[in-house]
Amino acid sequence: MAKTALIIGAGPAGLTAAYELLHRTDVRPVVFEVDAQVGGISKTVNYKGNRMDLGGHRFFTKSERVLSWWLNLLPLERQAAGEDGGPDPDHADLVMMLRKRVSNIYYLRTFFEYPLTLNVRTLRKLGLARTLRIGFSYLWALLCPIRDPQNLEQLMINRFGRVLYETFFKSYTEKLWGMPAREMSADWGVQRLKDISISKAVAHYVTKLFRKTDDLRQDGVSTSLIEQFMYPKYGPGQMWEQAARDIEAKGGQIHLRHRVSALHTDGRRVVGITVVDEQTGETRRWDGDYVFSTMPIKDLAAAFDGPVPDEVRRVAGGLQYRDFMIVGLLVKGLKVKPDAAEGGRIRDNWIYVQETEVKIGRLQVYNNWSPHMVADPENTVWLGLEYYCAEGDELWSKPDDDLIAFGAEELARIDIIDQTDVLEGTVLRVKKGYPAYSGTYYDIHVVREFVEGFDNLFLIGRNGMHRYNNQDHSMLTAMMAVDNIINGVTTNDNIWEVNMEQEYHEDGAGD
Repeated sequence: MAKTALIIGAGPAGLTAAYELLHRTDVRPVVFEVDAQVGGISKTVNYKGNRMDLGGHRFFTKSERVLSWWLNLLPLERQAAGEDGGPDPDHADLVMMLRKRVSNIYYLRTFFEYPLTLNVRTLRKLGLARTLRIGFSYLWALLCPIRDPQNLEQLMINRFGRVLYETFFKSYTEKLWGMPAREMSADWGVQRLKDISISKAVAHYVTKLFRKTDDLRQDGVSTSLIEQFMYPKYGPGQMWEQAARDIEAKGGQIHLRHRVSALHTDGRRVVGITVVDEQTGETRRWDGDYVFSTMPIKDLAAAFDGPVPDEVRRVAGGLQYRDFMIVGLLVKGLKVKPDAAEGGRIRDNWIYVQETEVKIGRLQVYNNWSPHMVADPENTVWLGLEYYCAEGDELWSKPDDDLIAFGAEELARIDIIDQTDVLEGTVLRVKKGYPAYSGTYYDIHVVREFVEGFDNLFLIGRNGMHRYNNQDHSMLTAMMAVDNIINGVTTNDNIWEVNMEQEYHEDGAGD
C-alpha cells in the first residue's frame, strides 16, 4: 500500500517536498495551505494586471541541484524556442528571463550603488570630509576590531567600520527589525552577511573583467555582488504555480484555504493532523506516514495534542517575527533621475531607502523585474513600497486608503515621485514574513531536540525552521528531507546545516 506524506504549507519548501516525493518515491503527498494561492512569500499577486512580488525574489543559487530544478520547470527564454528557432507558442509564457541586477541605496536624496563602490562618483557624492571619516573608521575596524561581537551592530561595525555602517546600513536594518541593531543577535549577520565586505567588493570588481557573463551560478560570487539573475516572466509565483500543476498532474493533492489545527502523535511518530477548511468551517482528520511542516514553530508547538514539555512551549511561544506590508503604487512616472537612468527611467530592481525621516524601508520597481509584471509598462511605473511592522501595530492597522496616501506622501517627501502622478494603489499584508533572531531564539535548540524525537516529522523552510533562509535554501531543506527518507537516515542534521556552510553564504538583501 502506498504511503502518504502530509505537507503543511504550499510555499517553496512544501511544494519542493511534494514534487521530490512524486518524482523520486512512491509516497503520495497531500499539501495543505492556509492561503488562497500557492507560493507562500514567493507568490505573485495580480492587481488589475499589475503583478506584485512580495519579497523581490532573484532566482540565483550556488546549488546546481536547485538550478536544474528551476530550469526543468521554467527553462530560460533562450532555451525555450521551437524546432525552427522561433518561439514555441505552447510554452512562450512558461520561461525564465535573464535579468540584470541593479540596486541602489537612496541617501541624501541621491543614489549610491549597492553594494557600495568607492569610485569617483561615489566619493564626490559623499564629500571629502565624510569620505575621510569612512576611510579612517574602516581602517580602525580592520586594525582594532571588536573581539567576539555579541550583537548585530558590533558585527557590522567590524565589517564596514562605524561611520560606513551608520551612514548606509543602520537605518534600513533597524526599520526592518523594529529594534536597535545592538539588541539583535549577531547570528543574523553571521547567516546573512557571511563573506560580504569592502575588500570582497573591491576584489569582485577587479576579477569580474575576466569572468564569463553567462555563467548562471557565478561560483565564488557573494549574493550582493551578482550581476545577473533569472526571473520568471510573470513573477516568482509562476514557478510555484507550475510546480503545483505538475504535482496535481502526477497524483498529488493540494488543498488551499485549509488550516492545520492539530498534530496527533503516537509514541515517536506523528500519525495524523486535523485540518480546518477555512471556507466551509469543516474539520477533518488526515492520517499519514510522514509529516513535513513549514508552519511557524510557534504555531506548530501549540498544535501538538500530546504532552509538550513546558520548556519547549516557552521557547516556541517566545520566538519573534517581523511582519511587513507592501503598498503597491501605480504612477505616471518618477520624479527622481539617478545617474543610472536610461531613457529617463531608473533601472533598479529595488532601492534601499536610508532616509531616516520616512518609514519606508525598500522600494521595488516591478517594471525592472520584468516588463510583463506591469499592465502598461510603457506609460506607467508600478512600485512596491515595503514597510516593516508588527501585526496589530499602528502602521499595520491603518485602513488601506490611508496607507496608500501615506506611501505616496513619503515618496513625494523624499523627491522620488510627484503625488499628483499617483494613479491608484493597493495594500498587501504579510504575517510572520521574517523570523527574528531575538526573543527566545538562543534557545531554539530546545524545540529542535523535542521535534527530533519524532521519527517521521521534518521541519523545513523559513518559518518551519525559524531561519532567515532564501527560497533556494528552503528548497534544499525539503530536498534533503526526502533524501533522508529514501536513504533511511534517522537524523536531520544535514537539513539544519543548510545555509550554515560557506557554499550557501548570502547577504542581507536576499529574498
